[in-house]
Amino acid sequence: MPVGAPSGGHHLEVERLLADMAGWGESRNDIEAIGLVGSYARGQAHVTSDVDIVILTPAFADLAADTSWFRRLRANSHLVRSATWGPLLECRHRMASGLLVELGLVAPTWAELPLDPGTRRVLGDGHRIVHDPHSLLARAREWLSENSPQE
Repeated sequence: MPVGAPSGGHHLEVERLLADMAGWGESRNDIEAIGLVGSYARGQAHVTSDVDIVILTPAFADLAADTSWFRRLRANSHLVRSATWGPLLECRHRMASGLLVELGLVAPTWAELPLDPGTRRVLGDGHRIVHDPHSLLARAREWLSENSPQE
């Protein structure tokens, strides 16, 4: 394992979280997509890396205002910070293990084609589809592959 890489326990914790997030998304009809982005999606996470998850839903403001839904998924987590980044509402949680999970809650229009520069940067930097019943992220991935600069 490279120096500074997360422990196998953190990788297992992240995989369990993603599986639980997928199940949670499947149980709700207002969750249009969930994706893993950032260093964990690229396979370049370090010991201090957070887990970046984007959730596309028309209920993004309600989910950001009341994060008890996430505490039901991860009972020993607590909200560390909330912030707004353009159209995205961030809710950062710390797990009992110390792992930070950054939930980016955003309207499904975030993934509309053509992708805006911010979405293009986030998804183009690497993403993994967790839950995508409406193929929003799949279409964005296809669009990115067709519109990426040729090397």
